[in-house]
Amino acid sequence: MSRGGFKREVFGQLARVGKALASGNRLELLEFVAQGPRSVDELAKMAGLSVANTSQHLQELRQAGLVTARKEGLRVYYQLAGDDVTRLLDALRRVGETRIAEVERLVNSYLATRDGLEPIPAKELLERARKGLVTVLDVRPREEFDAGHLPGAINIPLTDLEGRLGKLPRSKEVVAYCRGPYCLLSYEAVERLRKKGLKARRLEDGFPEWKAAGLPVEN
Repeated sequence: MSRGGFKREVFGQLARVGKALASGNRLELLEFVAQGPRSVDELAKMAGLSVANTSQHLQELRQAGLVTARKEGLRVYYQLAGDDVTRLLDALRRVGETRIAEVERLVNSYLATRDGLEPIPAKELLERARKGLVTVLDVRPREEFDAGHLPGAINIPLTDLEGRLGKLPRSKEVVAYCRGPYCLLSYEAVERLRKKGLKARRLEDGFPEWKAAGLPVEN
């Protein structure tokens, strides 16, 4: 094989990853499976897609090596192939926010208006949590929390937050986190907590980014 042929072959294979990422639905599915293993039926419901369409998207992601699958009985469960995929998605997000004006506009007009306070960076949260200065609140569904969460985090899914505010000490700042930088669960949680008089902020990213950074997690 010539040098030119080798390079074209390698770039052609790498393009399979780009093709797999060239779908908003598939990017959202990657966010979901980054929280932990999920069945096709669960993912279809979460994404608002048909089971057949979801399965097709997942096959595209699997063929590109971005997710893995295992079968239990009649169900197939998918999960992210590794933390390197999370880092790839983070790089895609950062390039998009910097280079695509529409992405920047959407983030600034929708997310920034919902929360004007700066989110807390991961390493700062880890340091403050170790000193007992904050309450770390995971507002994802219970099954995602059980698959992995930040050390010492309290799990109160957003749907249960109003009825379980008594579990949150008012003497500490609450730092909420969810699935990732575009997940709105933590935004809504912080908004509700502030309305109830609690001091609250968001984690800068989400659980997958925390894990991919090599920070400690609990199961």
